[in-house]
Amino acid sequence: MTRSSAPQAAERTPSARHLGHEEAAIFETFVVPRYLSLFGEGLVKMLAPGRDARVCHIQCRTGYPDRTLLAQLPNAHVYGCDASPHAVELARAKAAALVKGESNVVFDYQVADGLPLSFPAGAFSHAFTLHPVAAPQQRKLLLDELARIVAPRGQALIAMPLRGSFAEIADLLRECALKHELVELTNAVEAALQLRPTEELLEQELEAAGFEYVEIDARTRTLKFAGGRSFFEDPVTRLLVMPEFRVNLALDTPALRAIDPFGYVRDAIDKYWSDGTFEMTVRVGVVSGRRKSV
Repeated sequence: MTRSSAPQAAERTPSARHLGHEEAAIFETFVVPRYLSLFGEGLVKMLAPGRDARVCHIQCRTGYPDRTLLAQLPNAHVYGCDASPHAVELARAKAAALVKGESNVVFDYQVADGLPLSFPAGAFSHAFTLHPVAAPQQRKLLLDELARIVAPRGQALIAMPLRGSFAEIADLLRECALKHELVELTNAVEAALQLRPTEELLEQELEAAGFEYVEIDARTRTLKFAGGRSFFEDPVTRLLVMPEFRVNLALDTPALRAIDPFGYVRDAIDKYWSDGTFEMTVRVGVVSGRRKSV
């Protein structure tokens, strides 16, 4: 594929958390099968099948769901972009093993930080991303880029946690705010919850970006943890859930640092679920749309 300079943009969307060398391996080994597969399996099922597809995977991390794409898209050329060189390196190594003996399959993973990407407009028959950041302004930049790089009648897909995800953590943070009489924490939690889209809102955003035949699949899943320490040490929490929580909640104030809200959450999980397993709700949403014809 020939790449050309993308339109210059005054804004650049923050990428997902940059993965270090060890983190990339942990992500592939633990986060993908335990958590990211909840999103990837639904996304692959909604892929419009076809041969010789040109696919862009934005924020590809270690490449998942690279292997399962090929069942829906034989002879596909998949171009993945991620900000982490270590994640890209692992994605390339996996791809080399995957396409061995498959001369008509191409995986091309590149390091790219932020949007827009360097691909020309209308370059892809399919483009997708898994678990992007939740803030509306960041989704807007992502949707605009999907609309730019997907060809007319091509397909864009986004799989992400919907509003209502991680409700148990929000409830414990509210409890912390009530106990310490911290209105700013209550307000921060409520504002953060609103950043995640509902099913209807995500459909509307895709339509507003220039897509039609929009459909969404939403399912409720749970993740289990042995206790508070287990929750915070789990790779899913460390590499995906908590970084976004910390950004969206904006807890970096003297009053909030003094009480350590997430330390309260850890201790509360250990207290309330001391005789059982802590379960966290995830509302898994996958939305698909076709680019309108010009």
